[in-house]
Amino acid sequence: MGLFSPYKRHANKFNYIPRYYDPAKEEREQRRAELRGERSDQEGEYTPGKYIRTQREAREARRADSQARGNRSIWKMVLGAALLLLLIAILYPRLADAFLRARQHGSASQTPEWVAREAESALDQRGISDVEWQAQPITVVPNDYTEE
Repeated sequence: MGLFSPYKRHANKFNYIPRYYDPAKEEREQRRAELRGERSDQEGEYTPGKYIRTQREAREARRADSQARGNRSIWKMVLGAALLLLLIAILYPRLADAFLRARQHGSASQTPEWVAREAESALDQRGISDVEWQAQPITVVPNDYTEE
């Protein structure tokens, strides 16, 4: 182990040898591409800001696409709400009428006659004398409201 010395004997080196690099093969592929009329190494000449412009254009295209999708979904919701309101406007009166008819028809046919007669006799107070009328119990209902 050597002692510390302020003088270096050699410069620091980075001696990297690519493991799978074959310069002859690269040269052959480039020549073949040029003979076929295509360049494999570049798509074209580099102009300053080329990659910045392409990224900006791609970002603008993505934003426009997402905005168009958002607008389409809003229009779908508006159309669905309009169809629902139209359906309600057309069907509600017919359904309400059908239910009212069913209730009137069903209540008349399902009520037994003795129930109807009993209800009539309970409400009919023509045969009651004044003494019997005064002897009937009084139902007291609490007064929950206040006058202002």
